[in-house]
Amino acid sequence: MHILAVGGHAGDMDLTAGAVLAEHVLAGHQATLLHLTPGEKGHPRLAPAVYAEQKALEAQRCAAQLGANVRFLDYKDGELPVDEASKYAVADVIRELKPDVLITHWKGSMHKDHMNTYYIVKDALFYAGLKTIERDSPAHWVPQVYYADNWEDPYDFHPQVFVEIGDAAYEHWVAGMNEYAYARGETSGFPFIDYYKALTIVRGAPAGMKRAQSFAVPEGALNRRIKSFTERKK
Repeated sequence: MHILAVGGHAGDMDLTAGAVLAEHVLAGHQATLLHLTPGEKGHPRLAPAVYAEQKALEAQRCAAQLGANVRFLDYKDGELPVDEASKYAVADVIRELKPDVLITHWKGSMHKDHMNTYYIVKDALFYAGLKTIERDSPAHWVPQVYYADNWEDPYDFHPQVFVEIGDAAYEHWVAGMNEYAYARGETSGFPFIDYYKALTIVRGAPAGMKRAQSFAVPEGALNRRIKSFTERKK
């Protein structure tokens, strides 16, 4: 199985879905993080160009902790366009990697880039799966789509799928989060690492799990509690 996580900024999917990625990598599956922008305008002291380089290195180190691959598109923080070029760019990655699972942002967000990522991915999935659209790689339909549990994307978000996180994956994920300066609270002061660590307990406890990351699903999908995305293939 191959899981593709598409985020508006480097660090988005790493925090919100990284533990699940690590869990599946430890079970022998593949994971790729696709960052549409570096998220380079969020540092109060560094120039965007300098912070972009730092974020790229942080993203690579985090992905290494998770056991995941990492890709970047060349868009700018806060300026992510919802246009045909961005949709086809993501569709081309989908066709190339042929993921079984795709994770991205929920649409109800306070952040423009997160909302735009949702709509870019929505059409990219359609373009990737349509055989009559000719691109460099053949068409590929992604059977499982999920929306990550992000404190910045809270509006009408309803957690429906709960994936259990084991101790080993949890440790890899915490180490990965600590690679990001922003996650350590060095840019805004928000305690990202503490928040997302606590959220695994909040989401896991009602589902009868020690820790879990939760996801919303497209309309009409089944609500289930699962230990692995591989269960959805049965």
